[in-house]
Amino acid sequence: MSKRRYNNYNNDFYHSKEWKQLRLQALERDLYQCQECLKQGKHTFASTVHHIVPLRADKSEALRVDNLETVCASCHNLLHPEKLKGIKAKKRVNRVHKLRGVVFHANPKN
Repeated sequence: MSKRRYNNYNNDFYHSKEWKQLRLQALERDLYQCQECLKQGKHTFASTVHHIVPLRADKSEALRVDNLETVCASCHNLLHPEKLKGIKAKKRVNRVHKLRGVVFHANPKN
C-alpha cells in the first residue's frame, strides 16, 4: 500500500521528473517568495508551487511554467479551501483571514 500523504489521481504526476524540474524552475523564477503575499507587500518564504489553472480544469496547463506560482503554505490553503477538513482546519483558515485583514460579515436580515 502507498505511504503517500495524499491519495488522489495526481500522485503520479506530482512525483514525475517533469513536474519536479518545472517546480524547481518556478521556485527559482519567483525567488522562493510567496507571490500572493507579495501582492500585499509582504515578503514570505515559500516552497509550494500552485497551479493557477487547476489540473482538474485543464490538464494541458499542467506543465506550463506560466501557469505556476510560488506560494506559502497559508496562501495555498486559502487557494484550496476545498481541501481543508474538520473544525481545526476551518479555524486555521479563519485565523489566517483575520491576520490578513479579511473580515466576514453575517448576511443582513431582510
